[in-house]
Amino acid sequence: MIEKTFTFKNFHIGKLIHFKVLENKIDPSCICSFFNCEEDELEKMYASQSLGLDILLSWSKLLHYDFFRVYSQYLILYGRRTTAGAKSSKKNIKSLEFRKNIYSKGIIDFILELIQKEKKTTKQIIEEYGIPSSTLHTWIKKYIQIKE
Repeated sequence: MIEKTFTFKNFHIGKLIHFKVLENKIDPSCICSFFNCEEDELEKMYASQSLGLDILLSWSKLLHYDFFRVYSQYLILYGRRTTAGAKSSKKNIKSLEFRKNIYSKGIIDFILELIQKEKKTTKQIIEEYGIPSSTLHTWIKKYIQIKE
């Protein structure tokens, strides 16, 4: 059976696709005809850690789910690994100033869930994900107090 736990850090795209297929109750024969493949090839896709762009796009169309968003959220959380003390040119700093609204509601919920379930402290989140302290505290003030 498919695990329901999901983390952006270590996601398995094949398992995620398989979970969405089961969730939508799509018959494997329909999927095979859509992809023009055999069932063993379908199982290989479910077992695959990564898939090609064209295949992932087809899965997104078939399941009406944006699998590319998973990758983009991964890149937002883990892809940028710059330190505050690192030397960089003014040109690089200016090019990053547009990043004000890069965090989706899904990422905000993911981060706040880590705090609420006490899996990580605010300091750990700031250090690990590179989220500015003021941004994190704004989320806590705005979203956690509403729910309580």
